[in-house]
Amino acid sequence: MDRQEQLDDPVQAYEEILEHPDRDTQGLALGLDKTVKTIGHVVMWANVALVAAIVSQVLLRYLFNQNYPMLDEIQWHFYGLVTMIGISYALVTDSHVRVDLLHMQLSRRAQRVIEVIGISALLVPFIYLMIDQGYDYFYDSFRVNERSSSPTGLPMRWAFKAVIPLSFILLAIAAAARLIHDVHALWVNYEEEREGKGIRLILWALAAFVLVTVALTFVVETTEEKLVIAMFLTFIALLFTGFPVAWTLAGVGVAYCGVAYLFDSGAMNWTGLEETLTGLDYLTLGAVVNRIYATMSNAVLVALPMFIFMGLMLDESGVAERLMTSMQKLFGTVRGGLAITVTMIGIILAASTGIIGASVVLLGVLSLPSMMEQKYSPSLAAGVVSASGTLGILIPPSIMLVIMADQMALSVGDLFMAAVFPGVILGFLYLTYIFIIALVKRDVAPVPVGAVRPDWAAVKDVGVAVLPTLALILAVLGSIFAGLATPTEASGIGALGATLLALGYRKLSLQKLMNVLKSTFNTTAYIFAIFLGATVFSYVLRELGGDELIEHMIASTGFGPTETVLFILFIVFLLGFVLDWIEISLIVLPLMRPIINGLGLDIPGFGAIDEPALLWFVILVAVTLQTSFLTPPVGFALFYLKGVCPPEITLMHIYKGIIPFVLLQLTGLAMVFAWPQLATWLPSVAY
Repeated sequence: MDRQEQLDDPVQAYEEILEHPDRDTQGLALGLDKTVKTIGHVVMWANVALVAAIVSQVLLRYLFNQNYPMLDEIQWHFYGLVTMIGISYALVTDSHVRVDLLHMQLSRRAQRVIEVIGISALLVPFIYLMIDQGYDYFYDSFRVNERSSSPTGLPMRWAFKAVIPLSFILLAIAAAARLIHDVHALWVNYEEEREGKGIRLILWALAAFVLVTVALTFVVETTEEKLVIAMFLTFIALLFTGFPVAWTLAGVGVAYCGVAYLFDSGAMNWTGLEETLTGLDYLTLGAVVNRIYATMSNAVLVALPMFIFMGLMLDESGVAERLMTSMQKLFGTVRGGLAITVTMIGIILAASTGIIGASVVLLGVLSLPSMMEQKYSPSLAAGVVSASGTLGILIPPSIMLVIMADQMALSVGDLFMAAVFPGVILGFLYLTYIFIIALVKRDVAPVPVGAVRPDWAAVKDVGVAVLPTLALILAVLGSIFAGLATPTEASGIGALGATLLALGYRKLSLQKLMNVLKSTFNTTAYIFAIFLGATVFSYVLRELGGDELIEHMIASTGFGPTETVLFILFIVFLLGFVLDWIEISLIVLPLMRPIINGLGLDIPGFGAIDEPALLWFVILVAVTLQTSFLTPPVGFALFYLKGVCPPEITLMHIYKGIIPFVLLQLTGLAMVFAWPQLATWLPSVAY
C-alpha cells in the first residue's frame, strides 16, 4: 500500500498493520480461516444495528419521555455478539496484542513452534473450560426459559447466553486453523521461515525468569503467597515468548487453578510446602462464565465499540487532511510550524477518537513525508507524531477511561471531565516544547522555503475545517457533561455524527464503511479477548490471596499516604514497559481501590464528588499509562509509526524522539499530583 493509498484510506492502512494473515497455504486451514472470516464479516454489521438501537433509544426517550428496556437489552445483545464472535476473527488474522521484544527477533519457524505450544498448553484448556461450563450455563437458562427481569424486556435470554459456548466453538475452529497452518509449515520447512534466531533465545529468557521467581518465593512465607508470586511472574515470563497476551492470561489462570487444586488436595506435599485451602477446582473456575456474561451485558462497555467506530470514521472522513492543509497555511511562517500543526490536529482528533493506532497512522501518513521534505530532524518528527497520536487515550472520549470507570465503579462522565484539564495540559506542554526547541535548535524544525504570512483567508479555512469536528465533539462530550445523555448514548450519537460528517465531505463509500466496521470489529475483539483472559487470571489471583498480599506488601513499605501513591505510580510506570494499558487497567488497577480508599487522602471534592481521592488516583494512573504507548518494548505508538514512516526514519530515530515527550508526560503527571484540583474541580461543577 503506497502513501497515496494510505492517505486515501488510513483505516485500511491501520488494519493492514494490525492484521498478520498466515502465508501458509494448506487447504484445510485456509477453509477454516475463510469460515471464521465469513462469519465475522456478517457479524461486524451488528455495529450498525447497535448505532441504530442507541440513537432510537435517545430519540424515543426525548419524544415520549419514557425508557424502553427492550432497546437497552438489544444493545447488550449486539455488543455481546460482536465481541464474542470477534475474538475468533482476531485469532485467524493474528491481530491480538503481544510483546514483540524477543518475538520479532525469532525466525518464523521458531514463532510457529511457540504458537503450537501456546495454543496447545494455554488456549486449548481455556476453550474446553468455556465450552463445557458455558454450555451448562446456557442450558440452565434454557431449561427454565429465562427471560428479561423487566416485563417489557426481551424474552428468551437463554439465546443470548448461548453465544458463550457457540463463540468458543468458533474460537476452537480458529485455533485449529492456526495449528494446522503451523504444523504444515513446520513440516514443509519453508526456507524463508528459517531466517532469524532460534527458540534458544526464548528458553534462556524463561530460565532467567524461573531463577527470579524461585528467589522471590523465599521473600514470602505461606504457600498461597508463593503461588501468587509464581503466577504473576509466570505470566510476565510467557509474555516474552510473544504469545498473545489475552490467551497467556487465560492459560496461566487455568494452569494455576490446577496447581492450587493439587496443593489443596495434598498432592504437592512432596515439595515440602504446606497444603493450601484455596477452594479452587474445575467447578469453581467455571464461575468465570457468569463474570463473562456480566461483561457481555455491561451497559457501560457498550460505549467501547461505538467510540472506536466514531474515531475510525472520523479518520476516514478526511477531517485531518483538511485540518493539515489549512493549519499549515496558518503556521507556515512559524519555526516548527508543521510540528505545531501536527500537535494541534492530534489534540483535536484526541477529543473525537480514542484509537491510538489509527491516529498515529493517520498523523504519520499526513505529516512525516512533509517533515522530511522540510528538513525536520527525523527524531523530532517521529516524537511529535507518536506523542500527539497518544493524546486520544487520555483526552475524552477515551476508551481507556471507559474501561477504568467500569473497573473502579466510577462514573464515566466524572472520569471524562476529570481528564479534560490533564489532557489539555499535556497538549500545551508538547506545543511549548516544540516552540522552544525550534527556536533554540534552528536546524531541527526549519521554516519551509517559500512560506508566506497567513491572511484572513487562511484563518477562515481553519475555521471551516475545525468547526464541524468541534461541533461533533461538543455534541458528544457536551451531552455527557450536561447530563443530557449517558456516555453509551453519546457514543452512539457520536458514531452517527462521524458517519454523517464523512458523508457530508463526500468521503463515505461502501468500501470505506466496511473498512471501518472491520477495524472496529477487530479492535474491539482484541480488547475484549484481554477482558476474558484477565477475568480468569484475576479470579484465580484473588482466590490465591493476591489482594491481601499486594495490600500487605504496600503497607509494609512504611510509606505515608502521599508516598504510597507515588510508589504505586512508579510500579505502574515500570509495568508500562512490559504490559499495555489494558492489562494494567483490568488486573492491577482494581487491586488498588481498597488501598487508596484506606489511605485517608484529603483530596478536595468540593462537596460534589463521592470519592475524590479515587477519581484523582485513576487520572494519575491514566496519565502514567499514557507513557506505556511510548516506552518500548510494548510501545504501541512506536509500533504503528514504524509501519508507515518513510525509510529515512529508523527505529533509533523513533526511540530518541520519544524521550523528551515521555519526560513531558511525567511533568504533566507531577502537576496533576501536586494540584489535585486539576482533576476534581471540573466534575464537581458540571452538574
